[in-house]
Amino acid sequence: MQFSELEGWTQGDPRGALQAFLRSCAVLAAKSDDAPLGGVNYAGVAVEWRQVCGAASLVSSDGPEPARGFFELEFVPYRVGNDSGVSLFTGYYEPQLRGSRTRHGAYQTPLYAVPGDLVNVDLGLFRESLKGQRIVGKVADGRLVPYPPRAEIEGGLGAAVPILFVDDPIDAFFLQIQGSGRVVLDDGTVVRAAYAAQNGRPYTAIGAVLIQRGELKREAVSMQSIRAWLLEHPAEAQQLMNANASYVFFEEQPIGDPSLGAAGAQGVPLTPEASLAVDLNVHALGVPVWLETTAPDPDTTKPDRPFQRLLVMQDTGGAIRGPVRGDVYWGYSADAGSIAGRMRSEGRMTVLLPRSVASRLGPKADFAGR
Repeated sequence: MQFSELEGWTQGDPRGALQAFLRSCAVLAAKSDDAPLGGVNYAGVAVEWRQVCGAASLVSSDGPEPARGFFELEFVPYRVGNDSGVSLFTGYYEPQLRGSRTRHGAYQTPLYAVPGDLVNVDLGLFRESLKGQRIVGKVADGRLVPYPPRAEIEGGLGAAVPILFVDDPIDAFFLQIQGSGRVVLDDGTVVRAAYAAQNGRPYTAIGAVLIQRGELKREAVSMQSIRAWLLEHPAEAQQLMNANASYVFFEEQPIGDPSLGAAGAQGVPLTPEASLAVDLNVHALGVPVWLETTAPDPDTTKPDRPFQRLLVMQDTGGAIRGPVRGDVYWGYSADAGSIAGRMRSEGRMTVLLPRSVASRLGPKADFAGR
């Protein structure tokens, strides 16, 4: 495959992706030469990325052409395929909530810190065949048992300490789905509630539950329609949210650069419309990817528009499973929330690999997930 075969490539502006890639390079620089990037290992090891990272640091930001020339010169594109032929691209963003450091008045819903009894186990430390797999639980009577599901945590856990209290339980629920958000405190301070851990329970999309119950049509499901259902059925809202046993714990962080998001799975701040969450059982963090799909227009009366963009794999999520599956980070704004909440599109992914990696792989890369 040649860059010329990538639809829309010559019209794209990859400067945002270049800056995102440079942030990933800072993480790769700290790895040993033989450290694998991850996933199914198609991306090779850290030393194979050092030259392209060095070249990226010299690229001028004066217009899109230098950045485009860098990616064309240093990388070889590989189209990602899978046996099922299924593809799905969604979006996420950083929401804004109202909160307080103390529980009073409307501020009754806690955002919990990581509980002291939560145990995160790297199974690869025990068996080589389980490398890359983790489980979460707690110790009870000398045995490791699953951590409680959402319903029990919502009822109150002695081991869980709130970091903040917010004024809307539905906002708190969607904050967990997005992974992080900004909280405007009652004293005017703005802080970030950032993802810190998860209870290890599988993620269940409550939109799918509403479809199964016949409450919503599949084509009508979005963050906005789910929120509307919860608001219209207050007596049933908590029970529906509890159908998703997965629960996220947070830590408070300063906002930092307000144009960037919270740190993703790679530990670097997410770049709006340039960071992509992927399945880490398949893909590796720090890899650039050309995405061809569609995205909702901020104006809800208009049809979806083409979205052809170079992004960098920098995050993951509980619902992101499969080789041709991604979650686009849209940033922090009302438009970002409108787009992210409605995005559900088919499309194509093409990963970009350094020429040194491509020379070893040959014409094809194996993207088969474990």
